[in-house]
Amino acid sequence: MAIIAVDMDEVVADALDEHLSRYNALYNAGVTKDHLTGRHLRDVIPYEHRQETEQIVHSEDFFADLKVMSGAQEVLKALSQEYEIFITTAAMEVPKSFTAKYEWLGKHFPFISPMNYVFCGSKHIIAADYLIDDNVRHFKLFKGKGILFDAPHNRQVTGYTRVKDWQDVARLFASIPVCR
Repeated sequence: MAIIAVDMDEVVADALDEHLSRYNALYNAGVTKDHLTGRHLRDVIPYEHRQETEQIVHSEDFFADLKVMSGAQEVLKALSQEYEIFITTAAMEVPKSFTAKYEWLGKHFPFISPMNYVFCGSKHIIAADYLIDDNVRHFKLFKGKGILFDAPHNRQVTGYTRVKDWQDVARLFASIPVCR
């Protein structure tokens, strides 16, 4: 059975929406996803806000109540009938996120076994056929096929198969012969 590795933040969980919400509340700002085309939040905020803003994701409750990306549950459930699905999150960047991410995944993706959660740093070690991720740095040494999940920060990136949303993921995998 072919394996699909799926990133968590900005692919199945809308961490950016939560980050923007907390930043805007903290600084009475109005930054939107449209402001981030081709850039990260740290690139569009005042320099003096950067350190505190980056610490927002390090709070223990940040990952607890993230919104599920539209269509992710339905498409992954359908794909899990033909593929082995692993959630691969670079959680080593935010060590306090482990428990919240683990519980969030169990709540929203109960059809994916916790044995298929991979909390890692570099994803090149993942032995999967496909990796769906919003960050191209994870494709550099990955041996399978990288699939770029659209996000504001990667809109200007080219050279990868890009999916706009989970319906695009479903269409892409419908066009690929399933290996058994």
